Amino acid sequence: MFSKILIANRGEIACRIIRSARRMGIRTVAVYSDADIAALHVALADEAVHIGPAVASESYLSKDRIIAAARRSGVEAIHPGYGFLSENADFAEAVEAAGLVFIGPSPASIRAMGLKDAAKALMERAGVPVVPGYHGDKQDTEFLAERATEIGFPVLIKARAGGGGKGMRRVDRPEDFATALEAARREAKSAFGDDAVLIEKYLTQPRHIEIQVFGDSHGNVVHLFERDCSLQRRHQKVIEEAPAPGMTEEMRNAMGEAAVRAARAIDYRGAGTVEFIVDVSGGLSPDRFFFMEMNTRLQVEHPVTEAIAGVDLVEWQLRIAGGEPLQKTQVELTVDGWAFEARLYAEDPSRGFLPATGTLSHLRFPDGDVRIDTGVHEGDSITPHYDPLIAKLIVYAPTRQAALAKLTRALQDTQVAGTVSNLDFLVRLSQQPDFVAGHPDTGLIDREAETLTAASIPDDIALAIAAIFEAGCMARSHARDPWQSLGAWQLWGEASRPAALHHRGGHTNCGVIAKGQDLFSVHLDDRAVGVRIVGRTDNGCRVEINGRQSSADIFQTLHDMTLFLDGHTHHFHRPDPLDGVEEGAVGGDRLIAPMPGLIKIVRVQEGDMVARGEALIVMEAMKMELTLTATRDGVVESLNVGEGDQTSESAVLLSLRPEDEQ
Repeated sequence: MFSKILIANRGEIACRIIRSARRMGIRTVAVYSDADIAALHVALADEAVHIGPAVASESYLSKDRIIAAARRSGVEAIHPGYGFLSENADFAEAVEAAGLVFIGPSPASIRAMGLKDAAKALMERAGVPVVPGYHGDKQDTEFLAERATEIGFPVLIKARAGGGGKGMRRVDRPEDFATALEAARREAKSAFGDDAVLIEKYLTQPRHIEIQVFGDSHGNVVHLFERDCSLQRRHQKVIEEAPAPGMTEEMRNAMGEAAVRAARAIDYRGAGTVEFIVDVSGGLSPDRFFFMEMNTRLQVEHPVTEAIAGVDLVEWQLRIAGGEPLQKTQVELTVDGWAFEARLYAEDPSRGFLPATGTLSHLRFPDGDVRIDTGVHEGDSITPHYDPLIAKLIVYAPTRQAALAKLTRALQDTQVAGTVSNLDFLVRLSQQPDFVAGHPDTGLIDREAETLTAASIPDDIALAIAAIFEAGCMARSHARDPWQSLGAWQLWGEASRPAALHHRGGHTNCGVIAKGQDLFSVHLDDRAVGVRIVGRTDNGCRVEINGRQSSADIFQTLHDMTLFLDGHTHHFHRPDPLDGVEEGAVGGDRLIAPMPGLIKIVRVQEGDMVARGEALIVMEAMKMELTLTATRDGVVESLNVGEGDQTSESAVLLSLRPEDEQ
């Protein structure tokens, strides 16, 4: 077994690998960019080596810098984690050429599955069913459009290289095909350096079910059952579970055997995942699953497999890379219980899951029997350079119902302040009736988007509590003087303290009147809410409103206040009265950059007339493309950026004026 390894990755997967390696007595070396000098994975590792600037192409994607760091540190092997160089055959070859062990499959296996078109042809020869579509080399736009018409809309355009939803577009109408193809190619080129695509039939009622496989260098291959990853947004997974609801032994065996055939066809070694799309229009059936792709690495959602199979997949990776045989045979592996994983991201579901940046000024995870895989801690910044994952929450229980209830409670007990997150969205999704009933599919989130992604609007209880804090009435005096100890209450009259609350629902002006010690009347427009402070905590209070008690936690900064109440998060903004751009930044006259990024395409010039909803600028941020559209009809008055420019968050990209205004 190795005595020392380097982890060519960052964030939660680097921390995850460090934990298993430490338990096995293996020393670890982390690598870090300028942006990660104080990152959690750097602090946890035994050693850490700086490899370059924040830009991934000059640090985490630099094969030469990582191998140089490995040589400098005297390691025996490199674990690639997932993302970055984990599925790069050239990197695996370079590691081996340097006399080191690549903790993963052979370069030949990576190449065999690296391009989806070639992989599908290989799988067909191996007897693994594939999705109907065009998987050839011809990439002419008109030719691909013809193939899409033959396949029948809707179709899915997919980058033949890479994964994670990059370079993927669903197309419902022939007239939208060319634009979608252009965007998919552009995104694929940026993410993977390869803009070739394939076209597949889009199944209207599909589930995404994948099989975890493992192979060793002694010719053994097993599968560790299935994971259901059907809950997705932007073709990226959000909540995963194992086993798959409704799975029969017949279908599990059929899918498991197909996955093992796929692994054997490429002499696979190490951890891999064979992903299938399953047509459930007629229910789960052993003859209605199709190969999509094989990920030649550990998956983000691997913890749910670990939970139900009772294994440590990272330990298996390390042992197999060290030449040991698989720890268990197929007959020794069994499914026990149920597990869920929810991915907590810095992103805004109400704005199309737009990635967010910010400082994690407050971060609290639930206590108890919940596994938290994270690469950040309180005070860290979410930057535009890398994936905005904050943490993964993993729960396990004997039954699906119990595990799902535990997941909901864990999400409700999680607190994030300092950046917008998908926390409320995850809570709602975990309670969505079709999902609770065990009927997930890849279109569920899109169908229920209005309910699932709506911004949380504070109710009267939340507004009343926030108003008391904002008015400065929550602090309790510890003075010995009995009059001072009454706090906000006063003897003569009922003076109202104002509190202005800015939130997603708009602007609420409140008045807070102290009625006695810890007793308040909060006036909200034409109604009043009576609030009694029952008790105080370090971060909040317990209140009684309308005969019902609730616990609230409050986290405040100079410009923001975040209220955690009854499992929901409410954000309140405190605008700077000296900042005159607040009102205009959200108006229709200016197109504002939602986050830092690279300007990829500018579709207009000064003087052009544009219509509401027209695509004006395409920018790239956090490994995805964002298309910014006109919020109203008008004329481009000023254009402040060009293609290739880097822009900061809230920068004014262009200005519009009404058509009839000279």
